[in-house]
Amino acid sequence: MREIVLDTETTGFDPTEGHRIVEIACLELVNHVQTGRHWRRFINPERDMPAEAFAVHGLSEEFLRQHPKFAEVAQEFLDFIEDDKLVIHNAEFDMRFINAELALLERPPLPSTQAIDTLQIARKRFPGAPANLDALCRRFGIDNSHRTHHGALLDCQLLAEVYLELRGGQQQGLALASVSTVSSEVQNAEERRFREPRHHAATQAERDAHAQMLEKLKDPLWAKK
Repeated sequence: MREIVLDTETTGFDPTEGHRIVEIACLELVNHVQTGRHWRRFINPERDMPAEAFAVHGLSEEFLRQHPKFAEVAQEFLDFIEDDKLVIHNAEFDMRFINAELALLERPPLPSTQAIDTLQIARKRFPGAPANLDALCRRFGIDNSHRTHHGALLDCQLLAEVYLELRGGQQQGLALASVSTVSSEVQNAEERRFREPRHHAATQAERDAHAQMLEKLKDPLWAKK
């Protein structure tokens, strides 16, 4: 099963106010395990960078001006994610921005059903508790000390670990192993068939050969009194 952990960085909170994507990162999972494949691009938003957004991700207008526009990487992005599920923390935010960028290119939007929202999963599992990525890392003991700024690829890597924990963590694997072991034992028991006991008495020739072998032993223990 292939899934894509996805994160974006933007110039602001609302694409309808002219805010744009400045970074997209995607990380591939197969059966909930990171494969090492990822896709990441910094993107020229074709506009200024508000100070509030710069404080969050540290991507300046000057830095981003050197990178491609979304139109230049859109097909690469779509080819990487294909039709697989997108694991996103606060999926509504990222999907709105991605679909706004696609709309500017007159491309069809990504369906909301393609996204798995880990924020909603966390809120249902831990009602009333903080559910942002940093809080979930602390809850699950995931080291995020190197996260001084928001970065799409780093956040994807952290989210991949959080997602595994939200799905049950290593216990899920242990449970499957336990079920597999029990199933194997049951199957082996069903395959056992009753067999008549075989006759194992030694023949006269075998007894004679054994007696001759004993005579060759010097000072045997059983001969001592």
